[in-house]
Amino acid sequence: MSKGLPQSVQRRLNPEERYGLRVTLLVVAMVLVAVPFSYLLLEVLRDGPFTSFDQTTAQTLHGRVVDNAGAVRVLHVVSFLGKPLLLGIAIGIGALFAWKHHRPRLSLYLVVTAIGGGLVDSAVKIAVDRPRPEVTERLIDAFGKSFPSGHAMSSTVTYGALLLVFLPVLRGRSHKIVAISATVALVLAIGLSRLFLGVHFVSDVLGGWVLGLAWLTGATAVFSIWRTETGRPPVHPTEGLEPEAAVDLRGDPADAASP
Repeated sequence: MSKGLPQSVQRRLNPEERYGLRVTLLVVAMVLVAVPFSYLLLEVLRDGPFTSFDQTTAQTLHGRVVDNAGAVRVLHVVSFLGKPLLLGIAIGIGALFAWKHHRPRLSLYLVVTAIGGGLVDSAVKIAVDRPRPEVTERLIDAFGKSFPSGHAMSSTVTYGALLLVFLPVLRGRSHKIVAISATVALVLAIGLSRLFLGVHFVSDVLGGWVLGLAWLTGATAVFSIWRTETGRPPVHPTEGLEPEAAVDLRGDPADAASP
């Protein structure tokens, strides 16, 4: 990513450097907002060529499941996993668990990241004011505006934040890969379910994923700044937010007793 840049810039983007990780994460967050999300936002605001593809695709995907009761039931279940109430409960349980296991910083990260993401999503929806797709038969009730998809954005933020907090609990690289893959698959499935149910355009879901990832990355960068300023070493996101929290979060006396 940093090849061809000046040495000073490469050092700052290098996660091994003291400031490298936080700068890298902030750069990634800004790029996500500045490029793909801005493109989608401009297309929606000016009713650009992508919006024609949006409407056609929304109708096509919706038409494939509208008469399939079994598929609709599955889609309802998947969509429910991105419902704000359920996501709020998941964050609350995760934050309470971390707090009870003596990790208040992780509790604060979960709560602030989730609430902040919800506020950003609501603000963008109000500002863009995009109506939902017009389909022959809406298969689920949906309130509010369409862009970006709240289910796509909030599930990205919520499940992503929970993954980063509890990833250190998992033993072994293979278990972590499975957890990461399952989280990505779940977030993708939730976004796609909203398309098939006829309550969002493609750009809504893409915008939700991108904005959610940008917010999650930015929040993680801020947490990394907080972590290093309190004397803790920087860590790579694939190790979780606080690898040293694994013993507390597992609550396993054998772990605590081991050297």
